[in-house]
Amino acid sequence: MPVEAPYDDRLLHQRVVGGDESALGEVYDRLSALIYGLSLRVTRDRVIAEDITQEVFLAFWERPLAYDPERGTLRAWLATIAHRRGVDHVRAEERRRVSVLGPKLFEREPVRPEDDVLAAEEAERVRQAVTSLPEGLRRPVELAYFGGRTYRQVSEELGVPEGTAKSRIRLALRRLADALAEEEG
Repeated sequence: MPVEAPYDDRLLHQRVVGGDESALGEVYDRLSALIYGLSLRVTRDRVIAEDITQEVFLAFWERPLAYDPERGTLRAWLATIAHRRGVDHVRAEERRRVSVLGPKLFEREPVRPEDDVLAAEEAERVRQAVTSLPEGLRRPVELAYFGGRTYRQVSEELGVPEGTAKSRIRLALRRLADALAEEEG
């Protein structure tokens, strides 16, 4: 049984249909982190995930009547589009690889258990480095990278200007890189 969209989805949809760019901005602010995160999970490529996120919102802007509020939420509809585009990208990339590599594709080295152990150790090192950051730097990084929030969302959640949120995230990433490099060296 179809789930009708909430009232605010319907209003935003009507505004986008009417050409209201600020309504598209509101939809983007509300759902871009979700769309980006979903695209990133499917493609495992930040650049492709960013492209898909932009494509999804552009498609909504260009063809807003494709969304039917009677059939569900705007969130679910945009997420479905993002998922499909991500899967399409992965399949196209796999087809390209197969055509380029041909028979060599099946001559892969066996999976080595030690690779999984090394990846787990690396993840633990990163977790510890993040934990060692001061709260003022740790929290913005957690929100942005582990919570999938945009700079704007981080700034709103922390109650700081957007430029401050960006600066704190950049500083935190620099400190993380230095800490991890120091640990290796």
